Amino acid sequence: MSAPDVPGAAPARPGRWTLTAYAAWQFVLALGLLVLWVLWVLGAVLLVVWVGALLLAVAVPGVRAIATEHRRMAARVLGLPEPRPYLPLPAGNPMGALWVVMRDPMTWRDLAWSVWAFTLGLVWSLLCLVQALGVVTWPLWWWGLRWQLRWRSLVDLWFLGRSRTEHLEQRVQALTESRADVVDHSAAELRRLERDLHDGAQARLVALSMSLGLADQAFDDDPERARRLVNDARETTSAAIGDLRSVVRGIHPPVLADRGLVGAVQALALDMALPVRVNAALPGRPPAPVESALYFAVAECLANVGKHAAATEAWIELGWDDGRLHARVGDDGRGGADPAAGSGMLGVRRRLAAFDGRMSVSSPAGGPTVVTLEVPCELSSPRTTPSSAPE
Repeated sequence: MSAPDVPGAAPARPGRWTLTAYAAWQFVLALGLLVLWVLWVLGAVLLVVWVGALLLAVAVPGVRAIATEHRRMAARVLGLPEPRPYLPLPAGNPMGALWVVMRDPMTWRDLAWSVWAFTLGLVWSLLCLVQALGVVTWPLWWWGLRWQLRWRSLVDLWFLGRSRTEHLEQRVQALTESRADVVDHSAAELRRLERDLHDGAQARLVALSMSLGLADQAFDDDPERARRLVNDARETTSAAIGDLRSVVRGIHPPVLADRGLVGAVQALALDMALPVRVNAALPGRPPAPVESALYFAVAECLANVGKHAAATEAWIELGWDDGRLHARVGDDGRGGADPAAGSGMLGVRRRLAAFDGRMSVSSPAGGPTVVTLEVPCELSSPRTTPSSAPE
């Protein structure tokens, strides 16, 4: 069996009475699983008519739900994070979802596991319960229950977890999709830079050239007008420099290079119109590309707070633990944020996916909204040399 699909802290292992409750619950679920397995077989046989499709519409989600419950119990018994091996289903497309379910290898592994679960697995769980209830068998329950449930859990996860080959295939697919997203995002960024340079700095430099040309023509006949044109050119030069600085900040903000991620996030908070509490501490410095990606992700989240949340305050938590750099951006606004509704949050997701990161959004109606950003990375030693580079 491969490693669990979702990283996270291992849960605390249950005690004997909790394990006994697990055995009882497994016994009950095995009886329901027998009924669902029969419906599954009948549905497959009768699939040529609409009755078979109805039976499968009941059996497949039912078996998945019971299998997921066994994954949860097995992960608790073994002290592992719970695996979530199913392929994601498309929203609003029943036929597409059915096709994904049928081609998902875990669907057929669930079916094979169900045969084990309502036969030998049922007997296994029943033995654990009999040991707990008998006076003579009570010592077996006391000393052997943990090992019995452990072996049962290993068998369950052997069936219900992805194999190493499936895990690698899923990983390759995820990397392929994230690479395509990054290519699209990079192309969009290049178009944005080109547009900013064309509409901003280039336009001002053209105006500067025209002002200087007119001033050159007016020096002999109208020195006062030439002086005004030179002053206008000086102002245009300052504006062009400001535009170029804005473009440079969009590529890699100087504050990020100077102060690091913590200082840059604190600077973002100070620029907000509403109060933003920052709780940030890092024992070192992440790689520059990861640092930049998380900085722009936090900046986009704060921009959404200012534009859409109608919040009175916001907060940022930034830290690193267990090899993962994480940030949480929250606000007390009206909630109801949909990360799929705008291009900004989709851009954040693409940025993080390039580094195997992820984004999750919790935004119930009425708030609060909390956006969680995570990127796996290692930190270098902290940089203590103060920067004196100008912005």
